[in-house]
Amino acid sequence: MPYRAPVDDFRFLLSHVVGYDQVSATDRFAEAGSETVDAILSEAGRLSDEVLGPLQREGDLKGAVLENGVVRTTPGFAEGYKAIADGGWIGISADPEYGGMGLPITLMEAVNEMMNGACLSLSLNPLLTQGQIEALEHHASDEMKALYLPKLISGEWQGTMNLTEPQAGSDVGALRTRAEPNGDGSFAVSGQKIFISWGDADFASNVCHLVLARLPDGASGVKGISLFMVPRNLPDAEGNPGERNSLRVVSLEHKMGIHGSPTAVMEYDGATGWLVGEPHGGMAAMFTMMNNARLGVGIQGIGVAEAATQAAMAYAADRKQGRAPGSGAIIEHADVRRMLMTMKAETHAARAIALANAVALDLAAAGGETHWASRAALLTPISKAYGTDVGCAVADMGIQVHGGMGFIEETGAAQFLRDVRVTAIYEGTNGIQALDLVGRKMADSGEAALTLLTEIEDAAEANRGRFPRMTEAVWNAAEVQRELTEALLKMDMAERGAVAVPYLRAFARVVGAHFHLMTAAAEGGKGPRTGLARFYITRLLPEQSGLAQQVKQGADGLFALSNEELMG
Repeated sequence: MPYRAPVDDFRFLLSHVVGYDQVSATDRFAEAGSETVDAILSEAGRLSDEVLGPLQREGDLKGAVLENGVVRTTPGFAEGYKAIADGGWIGISADPEYGGMGLPITLMEAVNEMMNGACLSLSLNPLLTQGQIEALEHHASDEMKALYLPKLISGEWQGTMNLTEPQAGSDVGALRTRAEPNGDGSFAVSGQKIFISWGDADFASNVCHLVLARLPDGASGVKGISLFMVPRNLPDAEGNPGERNSLRVVSLEHKMGIHGSPTAVMEYDGATGWLVGEPHGGMAAMFTMMNNARLGVGIQGIGVAEAATQAAMAYAADRKQGRAPGSGAIIEHADVRRMLMTMKAETHAARAIALANAVALDLAAAGGETHWASRAALLTPISKAYGTDVGCAVADMGIQVHGGMGFIEETGAAQFLRDVRVTAIYEGTNGIQALDLVGRKMADSGEAALTLLTEIEDAAEANRGRFPRMTEAVWNAAEVQRELTEALLKMDMAERGAVAVPYLRAFARVVGAHFHLMTAAAEGGKGPRTGLARFYITRLLPEQSGLAQQVKQGADGLFALSNEELMG
């Protein structure tokens, strides 16, 4: 079944559920009202359906290859990328001063989800450029902004982020890449970086690498790291790509999925680069890009979940097997129906959380109350971890719905799982997201978390007369999460680390249930969205109880076995 962008679902959530009306009511985003939303969603949906969707299978079968130092991309990807760039989608939320549309991040994420659902491996390319645009807007000099931003926003040039090294994965502070002053304001950057998504492309007129490196006087650890702009081709006096810089793609990784997205090992051999931001302030600048990317990666998981759900639904409605009532197709079987309902309900919950996260980012940027920045920070690790967990689980369940045919590559069901699996790993593993939630995001004594839980309880109370069973379940779950948060705040960081993942998953269950309840209320209490909400709240929300028991255990039992006993 061809992918179809869920435009109507986005319209409903933005209009009735996630608070987008508050965004369009601000002075900054006053022009991003319902007419603009409809136009953006419709046009991006058409691009996803008609241009990107047909490239999905091609990218899997004919992935990027390295030939004589040149990265050759999947046939059709150059044209697909041009359509994305020509539509202005790369700079949808970028500063209009440099050619961007200046629209809310919420709309950017809605567009990105549709493109990711259509073809994840190609859509990963503009995601990286969007993150680089934001990092430069916040940290680059005016001169660097004027040179790079217009070309990145237009799609003429593409952006990457270079953090990881062979010995420095999640421990970024262990990096060895060095930057030596050249005496003219530029630096000579030397070192090797791995796992660089879209490190090069044959259709890119220039590729701009943001590279973390250490200056000669840089301290050890993350506090001594600086950030550098290192372009593949050095801009000439007119700002056009000039001579080749001293860097190269050493090799491309052979991966489980997203074959159309080249993942490069990059080598910098005295490559010319320019400092972005303050010396030794590289992590602060890079985190701007990474936080953008973390929500974006959550959106990737949700996009694949949507595509996998659509494929499973179509197959289940067509496949006749056994003695099924009604149509005779397997969609009538109770266990198949359970899987399909789960896939649809999980995708809706994850989408609503991510959009609410984006709304908070927009309201913070528009100069609203300071609590919106805290709300966005709290929801980012939840959006990333839950969105990608849902992507993996839903894609896996889609294979199960297909049965034996799901194990056959021609159906495309397996590709969804192979492609989406990395999203739970890159841009900070989901375990790291959980540690971020129980660590940095609780540095306010849990105020942001407790405030959100209060809002969830208040919303449940307001709808108690209409949905007594569902509202009681949501209110009780929020109260359980409040108790878990209060208990968590009394733990030291070692103990918090032991319960971080179940705590995050429990929190996601509560927030997901809240948005399902709000969806049912917006629908009027009767209809398919209300039925889906009832399924989520009565069948999936109870999982929070088991997760709560894990949190209450703290670190007990995790180290009951010695290393030797564990490995024996």
